[in-house]
Amino acid sequence: MLKRAFVAPDPGRLRLRHATRAVLGIGLAVIVCGLAGHSLVGAVTGGLAALLALFTVTDPTVRGQAVTTALLPVVGLPVLALAAVLHDVPVARDLAFLAVMGAGVYARRWGPRGHSLGVFAFMAFFITQFLHTLPGQLPELYAAVLLSLLAASAVRFGLWCYERRLPAAPVLAPAAARGLARATTRQAVQAMVGGAMALLAGQFLSGERWYWAVGATWWVFVNTTSRGETLVRSFRRVLGTLAGIPVGLLVIAPLHGSALPSAVLVAFGVFGIFYTAAVSYTWMMFSVTVLAGTLYGLLGVLDPALLALRLVETAAGALGATVAVLLVLPVTTHATTDAWIQRALRCVHA
Repeated sequence: MLKRAFVAPDPGRLRLRHATRAVLGIGLAVIVCGLAGHSLVGAVTGGLAALLALFTVTDPTVRGQAVTTALLPVVGLPVLALAAVLHDVPVARDLAFLAVMGAGVYARRWGPRGHSLGVFAFMAFFITQFLHTLPGQLPELYAAVLLSLLAASAVRFGLWCYERRLPAAPVLAPAAARGLARATTRQAVQAMVGGAMALLAGQFLSGERWYWAVGATWWVFVNTTSRGETLVRSFRRVLGTLAGIPVGLLVIAPLHGSALPSAVLVAFGVFGIFYTAAVSYTWMMFSVTVLAGTLYGLLGVLDPALLALRLVETAAGALGATVAVLLVLPVTTHATTDAWIQRALRCVHA
């Protein structure tokens, strides 16, 4: 598995270029936030915004990527404010979180741009839980997000610009389909049901870190199109998180938030996320776990109990996704494969 992730063919060194550019873009975003006088929370928020912009924006042309990047704060900043305002209103906060989750999956019907905006909106809500954001912090975080998106864009569209063409997503239902005949609608319902189960389980496990379970359910659904894909991704998410725990215990925790080595580990985590995403979801999740552990170390809250809780919360979120795709409006692997075959035949006929 490790060989597959790091020795897999990389035509044109596209994955290497993509990962290196991401490290530069996110690093510049964090530096800019620091020079602007933002707090550690502001810098973390800005860095995560830059990561999402570089990772999720996948329009087939540079112009399309620029437009989508410009639209990210349009959806992200209002969600950030909503989550901060509802921070101390648990029931309303939870319902809003699930609504944003469902809308984010539903937006996939509008192609790569809808997918990117949906992910950014969900993660804006997630980040406020991660950092316990309050309304009084919003001006700083707004500034950090905007500065970071500008910095990441300067690298992506200025310093190191190239088109990264990706294959189109499979069409699971006719374009004219309505209601539950649309795969994206079915998946949005599944995500909300799975997210609700994960939210309840996560809060039972921890009243403070419950959002990890919801986040796990969300990322299991991202870029999956069938029941089989979702089940496999659930397993790989837990496996990748489990693999990252020893690094947190043996490498990150002893650092006690020391700035320079933590910055190196953050760069390693970012590079690993971008370099392995296309070939191994397990190793991508390993990299995410290293990144998350390092951020918790910088925030001064990392300990073995927190790492164990993250693993359990991740398992709870993966279980919620699994139950949802098995029992709620399932989109079968057979239907997905058949859609791909029909699409290929239509292309050959044309």
